[in-house]
Amino acid sequence: MDILFKYFPNLTSLQKEQFTALKTIYTDWNSKINVISRKDMDSFYIHHVLHSLAIARFINFVPGTRVIDVGTGGGFPGIPLSIFFPEVNFTLLDSIAKKIKVVDAVAEGIDLKNVKTIHSRSEEFNGKFDFIVSRAVTNLPDFVKQTRHLIQHKPANAIPNGILYLKGGDLTEETAPFKKKIFITELSQWFEESFFETKKLVHLPM
Repeated sequence: MDILFKYFPNLTSLQKEQFTALKTIYTDWNSKINVISRKDMDSFYIHHVLHSLAIARFINFVPGTRVIDVGTGGGFPGIPLSIFFPEVNFTLLDSIAKKIKVVDAVAEGIDLKNVKTIHSRSEEFNGKFDFIVSRAVTNLPDFVKQTRHLIQHKPANAIPNGILYLKGGDLTEETAPFKKKIFITELSQWFEESFFETKKLVHLPM
């Protein structure tokens, strides 16, 4: 938990309680339904929570913003972001029912009021959102094809509506089709831990 206080020192007492409770809840559910690799649980707050909160270093969502986490898996980045932005509306979507079951349990366990879950494929779901967030569920061109219908075009935030995509490695090839308007941030400029050396945040306005 100290790693979160290091980078986000202004968390409220409620947010601290909710972030602290996450590991216990995920450890319990992970023993029943494997949504996080066992070895990753030892680095839970760096690999999952802090990684998700990189988006909060990039943008301060205004209250009422509508965000959908596509391919949320066990709830990342949606759950940490929903704790950090309690006045933002989050929809967490995944095509695997057992993962949504875990997300529902986590949200209930820490009393998150701003989270809605959807069991569906993104291509088959209809709704309008300001931003799509995701952690490397597929290559970016395919992801755009599957999700672009979910973006509404009336902006309310400091940056244009679109996709906020967390991914590591060399993104040259998959970002090439969008190079004129894509914005890529190295997470190592915000976080000094070695885990973030190759990690990036992609903002693709839609």
